[in-house]
Amino acid sequence: MSSNLVKLAEIVDDAARLAHEISQLTTMAPDLTVEDAYAIQALSLARRYARGERRVGMKMGLTSRAKMAQVGVSEMIWGRLTDAMQVEEGAGIAIDRYVHPRVEPEVAFLLKAPLAGKVTQAQALAAVEAVAPALEIIDSRYKDFKFTLPDVVADNSSSSGFVVGEWRRPDLDAGNLGLVLEANGQAVQVGSTAAILGHPVRSLVAAARLVAQWGERLEAGWVVLAGGITAAHPLARGMTVRTVMQDLGSVSFQVEG
Repeated sequence: MSSNLVKLAEIVDDAARLAHEISQLTTMAPDLTVEDAYAIQALSLARRYARGERRVGMKMGLTSRAKMAQVGVSEMIWGRLTDAMQVEEGAGIAIDRYVHPRVEPEVAFLLKAPLAGKVTQAQALAAVEAVAPALEIIDSRYKDFKFTLPDVVADNSSSSGFVVGEWRRPDLDAGNLGLVLEANGQAVQVGSTAAILGHPVRSLVAAARLVAQWGERLEAGWVVLAGGITAAHPLARGMTVRTVMQDLGSVSFQVEG
């Protein structure tokens, strides 16, 4: 492993741990590839594991046109979830732990069996134990919330936290459910789960394929976030955030000082 990638992983990890801005990695390493970026992500997460964090799942990113347009890229990405990133439903987060925190509504899958490589939608659904509404807290550590595709991948695909609502039966069709994202009781985004590749299960299929390219598989007991359904909304002190999703219920958290 290149010592340069190790150093870049240290920079990204410190930025997330200490909540401070950094310059885009591609300004320091203009030739950085997406493959390099996934190696940096893995190295930075290994530092978290060494501090005691435990892997509990993965997140898909840029699975909707709204998200691709918002950040100016056109390729699906993924990141890793740890137990330290999970926020209890209805609980509070400390905004000072983040640099540019935003939130987006998601669909979460809980797996009861592993998935890896090329799988069908039917095989993916057969591995699902439950489905739930979720909120992902994203936070790019880069200055001005600007980045290239390798930058965002290296930064764990901007994933910083997640909140999962009540789990529902796995045969509930999550293909086209309407939802509202609220901030302090006011609707700030509306959308449908169909924004996730036409159906969230397609994101689960893609997740199995993408992690297999890096010698991994989706494990039983993991949470998989299918991807942002709407554009992300900025968080602010004192804000109450809630998503209400047709047939799946609601999920919320508070933003503290």
